[in-house]
Amino acid sequence: MTAALLALLAVIAPADRPRAIRASLAALERLFDARIERQAIEDPLLLLGTTRGVYLEGYGAVLTAEVNLVAAPGLSPFRPALTKEEIARLNARKQQRLPQLKQIMREMLQDAAAALEALPPNEQIVLAITLFHYSWEDRTGLPGQILMQAQRQQLLAVRGRSAEALAGAITVKEY
Repeated sequence: MTAALLALLAVIAPADRPRAIRASLAALERLFDARIERQAIEDPLLLLGTTRGVYLEGYGAVLTAEVNLVAAPGLSPFRPALTKEEIARLNARKQQRLPQLKQIMREMLQDAAAALEALPPNEQIVLAITLFHYSWEDRTGLPGQILMQAQRQQLLAVRGRSAEALAGAITVKEY
């Protein structure tokens, strides 16, 4: 009887895996939103929309979000354009914020590896952040998107170790 029960559970478990992963992704979406919004009260990153996660069977989990690194002054009929100096300052502030966003993303990947218990260890966890840019701003030195990914087992293996070990486990691409 025990062998039959184990065989039945082995057949059912893979079918329920996407549902279990989706439930974990929903919790991670809320956690990631809160982390992005609360990272700096006096000068927060601006989350545009909410984080979205999807599980691709056989590949892994993918989470996406859109972020504005720095709030810019609004344009209006009374202020139809920013000066070159203001545009340059905005670019410099956004470049200063990039390392902070990348650190948050690395931490989010580690949190996802721990939270996605139903995700097979050899599958990927991917975090893609699209950066919002105004049409008039200087985008020199600023990517449009940052993509970080790693196998779940690699993220778990470096959990609690140095930042260098974590960085070595993660592939980073900027577009």
